Amino acid sequence: MDLDPDEVFRDDDDDPDNPLFQERESTKELVVYLVDASPKMFSTTCASEDQKQETHFQVVLSCISQSLKTQIINRSYDEVSICFFNTREKKNLQDLNGVFVFNVFEREDLDRPTARLLKTIDSLEEVFMKEIGSQYGIVSGSRENSLYNAIWVAQALLRKGSAKTVDKRILLFTNEDDPFGSIKGATKFDLIRTTLQRAKDAQDLGISIELIPLSCPNEQFNISLFYADLIGLEGGELAQFVHSAGDRLEDMKDQLKKRMFKKRVVRSLKFSITNELSIDVNSYALIRPTLPGAITWLDSITNRPLKTERSFICADTGALFSEPSKRFQLYKNQVIKFSEEELSEIKRVATGHLRLLGFKPLSCLKDYHNLRPSTFLYPSDQEMVGSTCIFVALHRSMLKLNRFAVAFFGSPSRPQLVALVAQDEIITAGGQLEPPGMHMLYLPYADDIRHVEELHPDPNVAPKATDDQVKKAAALMKRIDLKDFSVCQFANPALQRHYAVLQALALEEDDMPEVNDETVPDEEGMARPGVVKAIEEFKLSVYGEKYEEEEAGKGKVSEASKKRKALSESAAQKCKEYDWTDLADNGKLKELSVVELKYYLTAHDLPVSGKKEALISRILSHMGK
Repeated sequence: MDLDPDEVFRDDDDDPDNPLFQERESTKELVVYLVDASPKMFSTTCASEDQKQETHFQVVLSCISQSLKTQIINRSYDEVSICFFNTREKKNLQDLNGVFVFNVFEREDLDRPTARLLKTIDSLEEVFMKEIGSQYGIVSGSRENSLYNAIWVAQALLRKGSAKTVDKRILLFTNEDDPFGSIKGATKFDLIRTTLQRAKDAQDLGISIELIPLSCPNEQFNISLFYADLIGLEGGELAQFVHSAGDRLEDMKDQLKKRMFKKRVVRSLKFSITNELSIDVNSYALIRPTLPGAITWLDSITNRPLKTERSFICADTGALFSEPSKRFQLYKNQVIKFSEEELSEIKRVATGHLRLLGFKPLSCLKDYHNLRPSTFLYPSDQEMVGSTCIFVALHRSMLKLNRFAVAFFGSPSRPQLVALVAQDEIITAGGQLEPPGMHMLYLPYADDIRHVEELHPDPNVAPKATDDQVKKAAALMKRIDLKDFSVCQFANPALQRHYAVLQALALEEDDMPEVNDETVPDEEGMARPGVVKAIEEFKLSVYGEKYEEEEAGKGKVSEASKKRKALSESAAQKCKEYDWTDLADNGKLKELSVVELKYYLTAHDLPVSGKKEALISRILSHMGK
């Protein structure tokens, strides 16, 4: 097998040492939705977005359904389980009372979400009382503890995978702030003690327990009665949780998304400050481009994913190779053989460590030095105790002296210099806005920077704006400036529509979800008197008063304009030969060719790009069908 010299050093996305591959493998999350199904969840109601009254149980199911739909798009390899407690029926491996692990056919209890699971969740409330039932699992005169059983079942569901490689979480939904309120005396103390110990055992195994409380209309959820001890809130954390608890029910779907899509560790790095001193830091990918999911080939009969296997066959004998294949390279008429392990070592230019080289003033760091999305660094004491203390000291010194650190990042596939820029913590009334840490910016090589070629080398020939034009342009930019702009405020409309179509097909929905294009110009905002005035003043200062009349008087039409006009006139004539209303009403547009459909679109100044289905949809939308 010939060896391509360029392939030896290529950056392969499927290389186990590649950061993107490690991000995909190390950020898997296992989540158990632990939902209280007591009668109080069905009797308490609140107003929904359309002002209809919904029970707390309906709100929770709606939030879980919406979260799973978003999760399939963003993190399709995460695994989830839905578990109800305080139920009449029981279904769990431990055979514990009051706990029902909900699932659908051909799916494990903890597995990736499927279309069948989503469809069943949307219609679950209609059959919940009949098939599962609701009852109080903690009552006076009984030592039965459904909350204890639920945490035990959730812990067992999360037994797969190591806490070092996957993130394990329990999301607990309830509107009962004192689950042991009906119990008195020593029995209550014993039940509370055993439940807290069960929660602590789960947390010691690397499972985080998070509470999403639902407050009753006239009663605030009092977390300090029991759940503060369960999830381990103290002091300032408890005060902050109580402060934001009132808004959680109204903004519950967004809260759930924030919990589900928290920043996860991409990889752990060894940060060498000196030859004798090293600390551990975790790297996080704060912003990454969003792309459509990879194509998955399915079996045409079973609809299951296909697994690709590759075998090598001897050209002479036709037998399968049992030994691993080797590559070779001709060098001075000799065949030099390479094994897969040797090639891997050749590609491993450096170890995946971070080594501090020195410091430079922040003024030396330019905007064009940032060629790709940065990585955020935060200390970790999990493997090396004392890393946080050293990191904080370095972080504070860099902020105080306005310096950034220059380091060598020994990525196995592409080692390079990086800049570590310290970021101070930003806190608002609603909580932490920006965390403290360091941004790792990947510095360019010399050949990555190109000098700008000036269009007018002679400064006397190049046009130059007057002071009045600069002033008018600045006033216009000030008027149309977006306040507190963030890239996270705008969604990609093409991706949104892509996933909306996939969702409608997978869930067999009749109506296509509406996609709001947030990238189109704000016509209402641009029509404000102040903006209109600034635009007109800018046009007047740059082009003058008689610019439009002069352009109209030139009478020069380009060849491209003539061609477009001729095509438009020809399309308009051919468009009249068809009864478009009759074709649309009888569903015969699909019988026309793409060329014929473009007659209508061109005649009405509509876009002609896209496949045949898109053209038909565009015509029907224009006709109001």
